[in-house]
Amino acid sequence: MSYNLLKGKRGIIFGALDENSIAWKTAERVHEEGGIFVLTNAPVAMRLGTITALAEKTNSQVIPADATSIEDLENLVEQAMEILGGKIDFVLHSIGMSMNVRKGNHYTNQNYEFTAKGTDVSAMSFHKVMQVLYKKDAMNEWGSIVALSYMAAQRVFPDYNDMADNKAYLESIARSFGYFFGRDKKVRVNTISQSPTPTTAGMGVKGFGGFIAYADKMSPLGNATALDCANYTVTLFSDLTKRVTLQNLYNDGGFSNMGVSDFVMERFDE
Repeated sequence: MSYNLLKGKRGIIFGALDENSIAWKTAERVHEEGGIFVLTNAPVAMRLGTITALAEKTNSQVIPADATSIEDLENLVEQAMEILGGKIDFVLHSIGMSMNVRKGNHYTNQNYEFTAKGTDVSAMSFHKVMQVLYKKDAMNEWGSIVALSYMAAQRVFPDYNDMADNKAYLESIARSFGYFFGRDKKVRVNTISQSPTPTTAGMGVKGFGGFIAYADKMSPLGNATALDCANYTVTLFSDLTKRVTLQNLYNDGGFSNMGVSDFVMERFDE
């Protein structure tokens, strides 16, 4: 069901890879709510995914950009404003990568070149995106910027590896840059801590299937899906949340406030 919550709003959506990704679902929902946007991803990711199909479905254009490159980001923002016909109202940062996870390096045995690359892609890129938007005065007042996070930024999930550190850094950047963006430009910056979600990127984490099953049984409402996250993101892009900023918002079926559930206890009582 559409409510036209984003009618007349323009945006940039980072990170749509395939139909399993949260960014993909968000793009579909934004389109349904009347928003227009450009899609972007790193050139290598675009070769692996099917982003052109999403562009056709949502009547949007794709601008390849490496989110770790200031030059690419400047070009992206300038082209986006030209294509969309004005300043930006919303941005979704849905980017994360750990080479240590991909290569099977344990947290206690990291390749620090991989660590630095993962931090740049997963967290520092968020600062770079906002810095370019800020310096170019590219955001409309009461605009909204959202990045996707995960509970491992606050709690230990051993196999999430250095991605946990990246998410903690991402959330800190949202608060710190969000202060200046709010004070100077009236722009909101928030992160969403989503349930473990079976995206292409997420399933690359060792034991991720176990994460999903455990969280689902711990959460009174069960795990939030990618579509649930897309819907929540739409509300944060809309004018209904104009005073919500500097927050890490949990969209996890209640998992973040649980100590233990009856189901989990019963498994230990067997």
